[in-house]
Amino acid sequence: MSRFIEGEQRSQVLLFPEQLEDWITQDNPVRAVDAFVDELDLTELGFVGAEPAATGRPAYHPATLLKIYIYGYLNRIQSSRRLEREAQRNVELVWLTGRLMPDFKTIADFRKDNGEAIRRVCRKFIELSREVGLFTEGVVAIDGSKFKAVNNRDKNFTPHKLQARVQQLEESIARYLNDLDRADREPATVSPARVAQLQEKIVAIKAQVRKLRKIELQMLHAPDQQVSLTDPDARSMATSGRGTGIVGYNVQTAVDTQHHLIVAHEVTNVGHDRTQLTNMATAARDAIGHEQTTALADRGYYNGEEILRCAQVGITTLVPKPLTSNSKAAGLFDKRDFIYDAKRDEYRCPAGERAVWRMTKVDRGRTHHRYWPSACPSCSIKAQCTTSKFRIVARWEHEQVLDVMQRRLDCTPDAPRLRRQTVEHPFGTLKAWMGSSHFLTKTLPRVRTEMSLHVLAYNLKRMLQIFGAQTLVAFMKA
Repeated sequence: MSRFIEGEQRSQVLLFPEQLEDWITQDNPVRAVDAFVDELDLTELGFVGAEPAATGRPAYHPATLLKIYIYGYLNRIQSSRRLEREAQRNVELVWLTGRLMPDFKTIADFRKDNGEAIRRVCRKFIELSREVGLFTEGVVAIDGSKFKAVNNRDKNFTPHKLQARVQQLEESIARYLNDLDRADREPATVSPARVAQLQEKIVAIKAQVRKLRKIELQMLHAPDQQVSLTDPDARSMATSGRGTGIVGYNVQTAVDTQHHLIVAHEVTNVGHDRTQLTNMATAARDAIGHEQTTALADRGYYNGEEILRCAQVGITTLVPKPLTSNSKAAGLFDKRDFIYDAKRDEYRCPAGERAVWRMTKVDRGRTHHRYWPSACPSCSIKAQCTTSKFRIVARWEHEQVLDVMQRRLDCTPDAPRLRRQTVEHPFGTLKAWMGSSHFLTKTLPRVRTEMSLHVLAYNLKRMLQIFGAQTLVAFMKA
């Protein structure tokens, strides 16, 4: 095999380095994991077993198991069984743990028993990022994405899906009964084996129907009329594709627009984003420690009450308004064609007439003022405006907040593009790391812990890209 690079003979005696330290270079990312965990006060963070028991068999220190998990998620190794194998053969993990090799059950139990503490560690890393001066602009982009749960779509039931499934089974029973009737009328056309098979199928299907009826009773008592058999907290959620959906969780993130770090995140099983703006914007402001915080979000977050709450706590929001006007869809003038005069508290319609205040109405807890012009019946362009006698314009009592935000959006046309390029990339990266199955754990608390580990690994990788391992280690030890 001349003219090729040749390897060493397996029987060749080698002189290995005398220390594990010699195997790990100074710029290896594993040193950042080691330094970060060593600087944490695990007792204060609430880790189980941070203080050793006076009796019994000695346990692994939580720092060792936390290092294993951070290293694993940093290198796309989330399974406890795979982490067990890596601890036995991976030189970086051998260095990181000091040649300790816990079994998979110990590794899995650590994540299960220390969920809240692990989430605090994720927040500690954001505090470190803030201390080194990364969050100077105070602008965050907020978005949500659906992640798959450990629950097949066939194991999730909603009223519509359950009704469709029962109807399908009843049609199958009717078809099999017709085949049995034909066998009774013409025995020669259907074999006895086929008759026995049909009878077995009918019995099995009736058992499935009885099972579905029990699930229906359970579903009727559920707050959101959903039941998931594998992961009870997972929910069926619509995705961006028309007519598609997944059974999973809605992951919310707030990403710093300057360095693209995930400064705040949350996992919910609510399938929409309309009620998440205040929670995420407030969490992001507290994380970056910036009083003048600006939050960018998409149309799915447009909610008057949420935008008002953000304004009341001093958070500037930039959320486009959804284009869902029924009048516009019908080819008529929509509300944007009516100009509001704040001094006179009236609107000017497209025909130039004054739409003055007529009445105030409370609908679902929201107070709306109603305006319409007197000239509607005789207006020359009434056919383009309304099919009713008068064109009524409703105005929410706090709509001034929405008007101010719209003017702010008009002055910053690049805000939607900045939001997209900031917050959507981390979601794509995390889903690529997690693979097609996404979450490996079940129930909302454990899924939140798993997501925190993913976010911590993502932020650690971002910091390594910004500073490098040696500089980051120096920051951690300072």
